[in-house]
Amino acid sequence: MPQQRESESRKLLGRLRDAMAEDSAGQERLDKITTLIADSMQTEVCSIYLFRDAETLELCATEGLNPQAVHKTRMRLGEGLVGRVAKQSNVVNSANAPQEQGFRFMPETGEEIYSSFLGVPVQRLGERLGVLVVQSKEARSFSEDEVYALEVVAMVLAEMSELGAFVGEGAALAAPHQQPAMFRGLVGQEGTAEGHVWLHEPRVVVTNPIADDPETELARLTGAVDKLRLSVDEMLSSATPKDKEQMEILQAYRMFANSRGWMRRMEEDIASGLSAEAAVEKEQSTARARMQSVPDPYLRERLQDLDDLSNRLLRILTGQGTVTGAEMPTDPILIARNIGPGELLDYGRRLKGIVLEEGAVGSHAAIVARALAIPLVIQARNITNEALNGDAILVDGEQGIVHLRPEETIVSAFRDKIIMQTEAQERYAGVRELPAQTLCGKVISLHMNAGLMADLPSLVGSGAEGVGLFRTELQFLARNQVPKRGDLAALYSRVLEAAAGKRVVFRTLDIGSDKVVPFMRRVDEPNPALGWRAIRLGLDRKGIMRMQLQALIRAANGRPLNVMFPFVAQFEEFKAARQHLLDELEREKKLGRVVPEKVEIGAMLETPSLAFAPRQFFEMADFISIGGNDLKQFFFAADRENERVRRRYDTLNVSFLTFLEMIIKRCNETGTPVSFCGEDAGRPIEALCFAAMGLRCLSMRPASIGPVKLLLRRSNLDEVRDLIREAEVAGAQSVRPAVMDWLAQQP
Repeated sequence: MPQQRESESRKLLGRLRDAMAEDSAGQERLDKITTLIADSMQTEVCSIYLFRDAETLELCATEGLNPQAVHKTRMRLGEGLVGRVAKQSNVVNSANAPQEQGFRFMPETGEEIYSSFLGVPVQRLGERLGVLVVQSKEARSFSEDEVYALEVVAMVLAEMSELGAFVGEGAALAAPHQQPAMFRGLVGQEGTAEGHVWLHEPRVVVTNPIADDPETELARLTGAVDKLRLSVDEMLSSATPKDKEQMEILQAYRMFANSRGWMRRMEEDIASGLSAEAAVEKEQSTARARMQSVPDPYLRERLQDLDDLSNRLLRILTGQGTVTGAEMPTDPILIARNIGPGELLDYGRRLKGIVLEEGAVGSHAAIVARALAIPLVIQARNITNEALNGDAILVDGEQGIVHLRPEETIVSAFRDKIIMQTEAQERYAGVRELPAQTLCGKVISLHMNAGLMADLPSLVGSGAEGVGLFRTELQFLARNQVPKRGDLAALYSRVLEAAAGKRVVFRTLDIGSDKVVPFMRRVDEPNPALGWRAIRLGLDRKGIMRMQLQALIRAANGRPLNVMFPFVAQFEEFKAARQHLLDELEREKKLGRVVPEKVEIGAMLETPSLAFAPRQFFEMADFISIGGNDLKQFFFAADRENERVRRRYDTLNVSFLTFLEMIIKRCNETGTPVSFCGEDAGRPIEALCFAAMGLRCLSMRPASIGPVKLLLRRSNLDEVRDLIREAEVAGAQSVRPAVMDWLAQQP
């Protein structure tokens, strides 16, 4: 029976290939395909529904339903049985379709006389393309063999759609990769950019989905899998045994590469008439579809491993490597599913923008993009399937929107926006050397955040008075092993030299949570943001903390040194970390080394608990920096990686401003300098309100200093403070509306 199924499947695929090879228009091809499938499956109806946009399916061809309904019958994603197949990427097999929950009757199709229904998704590597349906009057459930055969046909349809088989005169589809497309994602780093696509991993194109000789294809698959297994074994043998996380990943690769189930499914696909490449991609598409619906992070990672392994196997089979001979455009905008910090740093400032299909606000890529001031949009779904090298592209990092192959009207409006931003920057340059002094005479000190040597030229160009936060973890995230103390000391020394005497505050390692360094074993935690990270990790791994503190002391070489510890939750943690630094200073003295002429030791206030620490903490700390990003998410119990809750809570919420005021008051009582560091410090309206609440030092990304300074210089903090007080008395939730109205009335 299996041999008969394979023979029938190969016959059908052969007939489909012949139909597609004919010199006919796209619609004619689709119509013929539905006739062939209905005949082969012995059903009265075969219909092909394809996506017209991300949410709408359209009947594009049919055998058996009313032909007048073609290109007129449409349904939303999830609507009816067809919409359910598309949304869930699952088969629907029913002997009595009208009785199925969610069934939607389309009177214009004439389908009321058909009882049985079998629908399978048409998809390619996670991209939903449509639904393939067969129906019959006889009330019956389709067999496993019939379901499998239709899935194989759907796979071929997906590949032929990718190759443009259904375009041309009388086209049923628009030509792939030629139409304008818009993607909505999340803001990873603000900014705007216009350029051309550069794919981090070029697409693998399967040009021969149907094969006549299963034995030849099986031999090709076996040979490619043998090469794949050998390459994984070589990677395992050359991996560092101490690098446990890398070893675990490679062992998972080897497990999948030797999986009999994976191999058996691909062999069955080939026996049914698919080529070796199409068989690999069919299983890869299935894994991608599962990945989107699996909530368990561990299982998602394993499916990701299988996806990566499939890509390697496809490249072996097709010979399409990552180096294609294409030249990087002069204005490259990088497109990738995801990317590590080391790879992103290799591209450096050549990139005009970055768009990721995955990613998170606090991911390594986002951290590096912020450090390089490169606009970044994350979670732009399916963009890697749609984009081609060299495509024109616009990245709006302010709104989280990407325009691929944009129409001229979009381009014109976008360029107008860039011109306005450029003109604004020219206005900011006019106040670069002036102090951020308000109309009421208050002077606010504006500092910049940094994390790379490449950031330091901005210290002069931005008008920053110093570096309020130098993130030291980037040098660790981009390496596969612990950096050497001498290398770190040399880097920190260059940072101090580039600052030319201006204040630089080094934050010790803030790793853990989402920032897991390659050479440390990942610890599975239910909530990493509240787990073993930053100072907690440093106090437990004293060797790493000690090495970094020694590097900082030696880098100072007699110059002033400012060090602050991140994520302090209680006084005892700060005392312990501070003592470590004092001990290292004493040890360096005994060794006869030069120590800093002055050392200031501070803490980041990122946890609400530290705001209520004993008075001794505020007396002991030489300075305090309010870490706004973390503090806000803990204050509102709203994960900043979760878009559903992140945007609910306004920084200018009265309760949050009142909390900041309490912190400022406690610092003022002990004479402890306090600053605000984070994304909100660089937003002019937020910065204005912080200053009105009593903050006299703000640290932000370099590009934000000009806009913040300009607004502060034309504002009266006393008036803003009165507005905030009035909002508190009135019981308002946020002071933003009142401040916006006030600003609109200013000259």
